[in-house]
Amino acid sequence: MTSSARRYRYGQLGDGTDPLAPPPDLRAALAELGDEVMAGASVRAALRELLRRGISGAAGLDELTRRVWERRARIQRRHRLDGTVGEVKRLLEEAVAAERRELFPDPSDDARFREARLATLSSNTAEAVTELADYDWRSSQARTSYRRISDLLGSELLEQRFRGVKKALRNATTADLDRVARMLAKLNALLEAHASGQDTSARFAEFMAEYGHFFPERPADTDELVDVLAARAAAARRMARSMSTEQRAELAQLTGHALGNTSLAAQLDSLDAQLERLRPGLDWQSPGRFRGSSPLGLSEGARAMAVLAELDALAEQLGQAYPGARLEDIDVESLVRHLGEESGVDVRRLADLERQLRRQRLVDLAPDGGLLLTPKALRHLGDTALRQMVDQLRRRGERDSERAGAAGEPTGATKPWQFGDAEPWDAARTVRNAVLRTAAAGDGRIHLDLEDLEVVETAQRARAVVALCVDTSWSMVQDGHWAPMKRTALALHQLISTRFRTDALELITFGRYASVVDAGGLISLEGAREQGTNLHHALLLAGRHIRRHPDAQPVILVVTDGEPTAHLEQDGSATFDYPTPPRTLAKTIAEIDRLARAGASITVFRLGADPGLAVFVDVIARRGGGRVIAPGDNGLGAAVIGDYLRGRRR
Repeated sequence: MTSSARRYRYGQLGDGTDPLAPPPDLRAALAELGDEVMAGASVRAALRELLRRGISGAAGLDELTRRVWERRARIQRRHRLDGTVGEVKRLLEEAVAAERRELFPDPSDDARFREARLATLSSNTAEAVTELADYDWRSSQARTSYRRISDLLGSELLEQRFRGVKKALRNATTADLDRVARMLAKLNALLEAHASGQDTSARFAEFMAEYGHFFPERPADTDELVDVLAARAAAARRMARSMSTEQRAELAQLTGHALGNTSLAAQLDSLDAQLERLRPGLDWQSPGRFRGSSPLGLSEGARAMAVLAELDALAEQLGQAYPGARLEDIDVESLVRHLGEESGVDVRRLADLERQLRRQRLVDLAPDGGLLLTPKALRHLGDTALRQMVDQLRRRGERDSERAGAAGEPTGATKPWQFGDAEPWDAARTVRNAVLRTAAAGDGRIHLDLEDLEVVETAQRARAVVALCVDTSWSMVQDGHWAPMKRTALALHQLISTRFRTDALELITFGRYASVVDAGGLISLEGAREQGTNLHHALLLAGRHIRRHPDAQPVILVVTDGEPTAHLEQDGSATFDYPTPPRTLAKTIAEIDRLARAGASITVFRLGADPGLAVFVDVIARRGGGRVIAPGDNGLGAAVIGDYLRGRRR
């Protein structure tokens, strides 16, 4: 290609995400999601909360909703709906004044009679206009002003429903009104056929060919035509309901005067009825409260009501509170039209964040139709939590070992590298693998790949079997221990699964009953208002886990904020009582003794200031040969990680 053939054109960016904008910060977003989920929210609720608050560089849905309501209130504070009636009153006064000027020089009795008739006109504008319907105006200026009243009312009334009619009906003749009536008759026939399920494609094309200039939106089919007309008719209905009773009565009387063509009035009534049947889901009733000083005519008022309806729809879309709500539901074009380009950019960035979370497999659909954090997301969250806890340990002067759990004396053999291996590379074997793999290419170049890596195999030293038992009773939620407990469990799971992969970890939750959960199940666990702290059941499960790994050193870590108040009976049912009954205490202590005889050390991390718990955990420490640590919520994670690492070093 020659340089002269390379041509480039630059222009303003249209729809879509700005390609030069920084990508959404998935790590920060995931951290916020994790905080919400660990505090007890579902993943879907946490994602919704994140989108409501917004992210760096993009306003959230709450802020955009606030702007929508602010614009809505501004429209209502600025305007009032009596513009057409006010203009009719002005034209009537102008006509009467011009007629009186014409009559004043005339000394005849007819002139005096006319003046008397003008003097006794009703103070109600609509009634006065009706009273002068058969008046023979002497003044040409007065006659023109009075005729403009009919033109104004007719054009305003039709402009409510058909944009572009006002100009066509300026100085309209009877023939013009008859043509509009014929258009309405054909339109009603078209909609009636459409409502009955007939194929109206040909009739629609014929109708638009003849009357398309009444519809500048250029609808593509009958359904789109109905959408356009129904939205306007509903706005006109709501506008009428927004007026006072006196204003509605006066406007109805003026409308009847303007539409002297009874066929036209009947066709409009029929059109409104059909549109309401075809689009019953639209808001046809809600009034709007206009309290400003700037008057709006009928067509302008209907447009203002349509704008309010669009803003209401945007507020609902931005609220995302209805079932199945998605960011794709937001009408970005409408949002930009009312709030500006920046708002469209904000919504696109939020939608891009949600797409990236799914595309990067950080959130996924759960079997029940909800959302869940994927293992990849849990690894990210666990890594972040672990780093924070290790930093706390380092600030205390404790050092983290860089050697994995299997690191010991080299055996002389090597093995392929796997994720989490921290043993030294065998450089010779790694390079040999790369040479053998790339030699077939014949280009003389050698490059390393992950599959080439081999590490030095070491003799296994000690391995541990770890049971982390965490209290999930309601007091943990109520007293603010819920999120620190989850973060601690996730960090320990991350540490063992990546650095000490030969150790066997089991996560056990205990409330009224105890159960074994995986990391994802624990993180997504929501607090339940159930009574009972069944440490006895948790220790039974911990003992079962230890017996499955007889060659490993047993380590039991217990996180709780209350003394045991429940135990498991022989039939598998849980018995609860408060304060702690002797039978619950005896069964729990018996299980502690059994675990101590199996060589397990039990470390209790005591949260809160329950004096009964303090006495109980001291008993555990003496009988189980373990320790009691009261780290507080902020230090819980570092305390658990530190105790586990110290146990491994011992």
